[in-house]
Amino acid sequence: MTDWIKRTFWQYVARLILRNRIFILLCLVAVTVLMAMQWKHMRFTYTEANLLPDDHPVNQAYNEFLEVFGEEGNLIVIAAKDSALFTPENFNAWNKLSKQLQAKPEVSMVVSTDNLQKLVKNVEKQQFELQDFNSAEVSSDREVDSLKNELFNRLPFYESLLFNKETQTIRTAVYLDKEIVNTKVRKHFIFNDFIPLIEDFEESTGIDLRVSGMPYIRTLNSQNIIDEIGTFIAAALLVTSLIFFFFFRSFRATLISMVVVITGVMWSFGTLGLLKYEITVLTALIPPLIIVIGIPNCIFLINKYQQEFNKHGNQAKSLQRVISKVGNATLMTNMTTAAGFATFIITNSKLLTEFGIVASLNIVFIFILSLLIIPIIYSFMSIPKTKHLKHLNKRWINTFVGWMEDTVRNHRIAVFIVSLIALIASIIGIYQIRISGSLIEDMPKGAAFFDDIRFFEEEFDGIMPVEIMIDTKRKNGVMKPSTLKRMDDLEELIREIPELSAPISVTNLVKYSKQAFYNGNPDYYQLPNSQENTFILSYAKKSSSNANMLSSFVDSTGQVARITTFMKDIGTDKMEGIQEDLDKKIKKALPEERYDVTVTGKALVFMKGTKYLVNNLIMSLSLAIVLISLFMAYMFRSFKMIIVSLVPNILPLIITAGVMGYLGIPIKPSTILVFSIAFGISVDDTIHFLAKYRQELAANHWHIRKSVYRALRETGVSMFYTSIVLFFGFSVFMISNFGGTKALGGLVSMTLLFAMLANLILLPSLLLALERNIANKKVLKKPYIDVLAEDEEEEETTVTP
Repeated sequence: MTDWIKRTFWQYVARLILRNRIFILLCLVAVTVLMAMQWKHMRFTYTEANLLPDDHPVNQAYNEFLEVFGEEGNLIVIAAKDSALFTPENFNAWNKLSKQLQAKPEVSMVVSTDNLQKLVKNVEKQQFELQDFNSAEVSSDREVDSLKNELFNRLPFYESLLFNKETQTIRTAVYLDKEIVNTKVRKHFIFNDFIPLIEDFEESTGIDLRVSGMPYIRTLNSQNIIDEIGTFIAAALLVTSLIFFFFFRSFRATLISMVVVITGVMWSFGTLGLLKYEITVLTALIPPLIIVIGIPNCIFLINKYQQEFNKHGNQAKSLQRVISKVGNATLMTNMTTAAGFATFIITNSKLLTEFGIVASLNIVFIFILSLLIIPIIYSFMSIPKTKHLKHLNKRWINTFVGWMEDTVRNHRIAVFIVSLIALIASIIGIYQIRISGSLIEDMPKGAAFFDDIRFFEEEFDGIMPVEIMIDTKRKNGVMKPSTLKRMDDLEELIREIPELSAPISVTNLVKYSKQAFYNGNPDYYQLPNSQENTFILSYAKKSSSNANMLSSFVDSTGQVARITTFMKDIGTDKMEGIQEDLDKKIKKALPEERYDVTVTGKALVFMKGTKYLVNNLIMSLSLAIVLISLFMAYMFRSFKMIIVSLVPNILPLIITAGVMGYLGIPIKPSTILVFSIAFGISVDDTIHFLAKYRQELAANHWHIRKSVYRALRETGVSMFYTSIVLFFGFSVFMISNFGGTKALGGLVSMTLLFAMLANLILLPSLLLALERNIANKKVLKKPYIDVLAEDEEEEETTVTP
């Protein structure tokens, strides 16, 4: 009864599609136009990917810091390491660049040699004042040398912030307006104002400038994502169309498939706009993913149409059977693929949840588009010619299928031994995998700004901010001598950590005040003792200049202070070790009973996000396995068949994980996606094979060996076609400049290749080896859902050309 209902349903769907083809085409055009109208709502991300839920303690701590001190990622730094800078012409040009930047409305402040101010003592007023370091253009080498000497030898307050004394590298700090730093205004400023000014300076002076800072890096990185979307789509279309044409040798079949996937791409962009999701490094992958996943649908449908027409030469019957037979199979396989992506929704990470929603929805959309467009367009076209059907009898394909059958028939022991060796070797490799949570690891290694990141790491010990927020639990507690001493002790301990830069805090300003009190003598750049405190404090209280400088380091109540340091680009494992070391130093210098100390910053938030993501993605992969196992159980009603079907799909994942360990590819947000994506796609082959196998068992009176070999011959060609398309389709992502995207493409391609071999060789071998325990009427009962319907005479649908 269930089979009759299912067959009747799909026959009804076939009649509905073919009898209303013009109306359906008009509806598809209308929906496509509506989706295209949603493109205007697409937004490109202007912030780093936050992998943590909003209510996570680490996120809450970071947001609390932002509430007290404001956006910390608004600094852009420009540096020059060239002795030619210290000539009158070039030094004046360097200062002019600072003036030009300061004049921009998007810039809140520039700290450079142009506007650098020295803290000096006014004896008459008994207060500190700010005096210009460089008040006018220099006109001689002597003036430049004098300023250079004073900067490097008499202003330790600015060391690490504006210069490296050892290498004589000098830099300018540009602070963007905090209100625009996470908006599209930032992008406009950097591309239209900032970069042209840098290029003009380099052209006029011949000095190579280095630029970095999170706003600058994020802007160029986002632009790379935007640029790659078009490249990926073009490459995916080119590769899949060439492979498709190679298999089918038909321009019209290739063209129809391109119409399907291009429409799918338009819908995917429309979905992003409709849901108002940002385009991130992950959601940018969805349009080319739809191409790669959509082409196998086209292969199954067009291949079935040509097979049916080759049998009986009736176009109407062929088109109806395409929908009623392959429609059911492609629905099941697309649903398992969509389920693999949908499991990302449970991660509670906004980045992955949005990716999972859009990807799973559009996999369903591409199935619907394939099922509607291909039969309808073919119904308007002339019948296939002999040349269109030649590919059905290719000798090399028959040779490949023959090799698989021979391997399964005569070399099963070798198959099991190779599989076991691969499993053991992979488990060893898995133990060598490391977890990475670096903000910049996946950024384009060939980009100029990546070289600049390394430059700043070498010269100034990093660009990723780590913030230590100290709550003294009492008003004006920060400026207490005991607190300043403890903070200074902590900063000395931080300097002992090679991966962190010299810290910057209120202690630097207090030390500078003492130096100013002693007429600028750098030997007195240190915290004042108890006797000096009284005199220096009296000067500081009268100084408005000190109050302005103090606001960057202490909150308005004087209760909370910050210590800022910068971290080099290191892996998560090292970062965790540094955090543990830092926590010990903090507890030693600032006792918990007297101070509340929070360690935060972009680098640490990203590290915690990676750890959180890895744990949640393991859960999502487990959920994908459970969901698909339940689906297999519903299909075959056999627990033993579930176990057998999972083996050829989980083994490739284990092998891939082992390869990652051996090749040093870390687990990170991009590579962890490989497993859920590959599992959701590779299980499609298992469903096709087992469904055909069960059908053959019934047709061959439960003759197991005969059924296995016939199922292998029947499904081997289509599985090979689709696997090749998927392999080369995902390989397209390897042209990316982003390390994570490149690794994702390579690893998914490799996993799907392993999965194809496992499903075509290991799975049949297991069925034959366990034939008495598995393939019998008691174990393998008639399924609830028969994916491949039996061949039978169906009502023909009249299609008027």
